[in-house]
Amino acid sequence: MSDAPGHWIIAVTGASGTRYGLRTIDVLRQSGMRLSLAVSNGGARVLEIEDGIRVDPESPTSVASLAPPGDAEVRGLALSDIAAGVCSGTHPVAGMIVIPCSMGTLGRIAAGVSSNVIERSADVMLKEGRPLVIVPREAPLSRVHLENMLRLHDAGAAIVPASPGFYHRPATIEDLVDQVVTKVLDRARIPSDLIRRWKSA
Repeated sequence: MSDAPGHWIIAVTGASGTRYGLRTIDVLRQSGMRLSLAVSNGGARVLEIEDGIRVDPESPTSVASLAPPGDAEVRGLALSDIAAGVCSGTHPVAGMIVIPCSMGTLGRIAAGVSSNVIERSADVMLKEGRPLVIVPREAPLSRVHLENMLRLHDAGAAIVPASPGFYHRPATIEDLVDQVVTKVLDRARIPSDLIRRWKSA
């Protein structure tokens, strides 16, 4: 059940592929949806390494700055603020996307650990039966990784690996990113028109 169709939580954690998260934020920012953004400490480090972006996970203003200008209302969440509204099942939220999702974050969510705003928000999505989309970006995968993903799947989360396809004939890295983001948004039931969709001959 989605309690507030226009409000989504987007979390960027410490896996390679932070541009997937940035693109998702960008697309939703233009959609007019309300966004709550969170970044893990690892996510902040990878954002700096891969994208040259510095963000303080404990500063809501800094985290909110990840969203480019657009129509959506954007709020940053302090990583340690487990008293934030989104950490309560009574707070109306449509769902949550963790993109990219590190194996550490994935494992803690699978184990029901709620040590920060990301893990607690994800825990709320599961216990309230709201959409939770997890986007892992790791290779190869150990048995622990696979078992944690299966545990989350069985708990109600959608696992959408950042594995771009090539049937749309991508010409740029951005084309590959958009293909993954499209898959993620499709699973979240959020309309998008980022790519040319498959049509049989």
